[in-house]
Amino acid sequence: MTTGTDHLRGPEEFYDAYVFDMDGTIYLGDHLLPGAARMITELRRREIPVRFLSNNPTKDPEQYAAKLNKLGLPTDIEDIANTVVTTTRWLQSNHPDAVVFPISEEPLKKALAKAGIRMSEDPEEIDIVIASYDRTFDYRKLQIAFDAIWFHKRAFLIQTNPDRFCPFPGGRGEPDCAAITAAIEACTNTKCRLNLGKPDPVMLTEALRGLDVRTEHAVMVGDRLQTDIQMALDTGMVSALVLTGEATADDVRALDADHTPTFVLDRIDRLVPASAWAELGWSENDD
Repeated sequence: MTTGTDHLRGPEEFYDAYVFDMDGTIYLGDHLLPGAARMITELRRREIPVRFLSNNPTKDPEQYAAKLNKLGLPTDIEDIANTVVTTTRWLQSNHPDAVVFPISEEPLKKALAKAGIRMSEDPEEIDIVIASYDRTFDYRKLQIAFDAIWFHKRAFLIQTNPDRFCPFPGGRGEPDCAAITAAIEACTNTKCRLNLGKPDPVMLTEALRGLDVRTEHAVMVGDRLQTDIQMALDTGMVSALVLTGEATADDVRALDADHTPTFVLDRIDRLVPASAWAELGWSENDD
């Protein structure tokens, strides 16, 4: 087990599958992070399955695939799961006839429409209010959610993801889904019933769909302790925290043993065992 003080140590072997968070792990903004390209390329060369996850519902899998392709990592749409996917599939499986009010941006609305899920802004017919990352959130939307949940007492609240903010390059960020969920909870005196993003295991179910891989032989790689790493810990998956996004080495030092990631790394390609670095002739100067 590593700690925040020996984060340069990586695993001694390859695993059967790798699930990667994207923003803050593979890239930051419009730039790949050091070692990401050769890490993914080497896993694929070894025919080890690679999957990508994101709690961000402002893009659909097609958009994420296009971004990874543009950054030099050709990726199939089927290799990506985000909260647009998990939210839509959960509704199809559990409430296919529900009328929903998505407080969200267009990718989620388009996915819901494509899946045949009815949407409405009429509080008298809304069954489920979906809180999401929505940069067009306003008082009108809050009023609709309030009326559907509190006044008409017919709707309940779910959220696409629990993130408090979305990080930007340079250290800045913007409020994420948790801020919208909190606003609805505050005025309706209700609680969100379900989270459909990390750390809920539903995300790993989507990521590993179609792979004959045991979770304990797979690695979840991410930059956030409360979502990426907690999900791995909750499911018995190997966890790897990269210090290229939100979490810092000081954050790791403050953890108790039960919440410490399996590996803590300063750069993502340290997930490739040191013996393979030597075989491949890698150095930190040629990312």
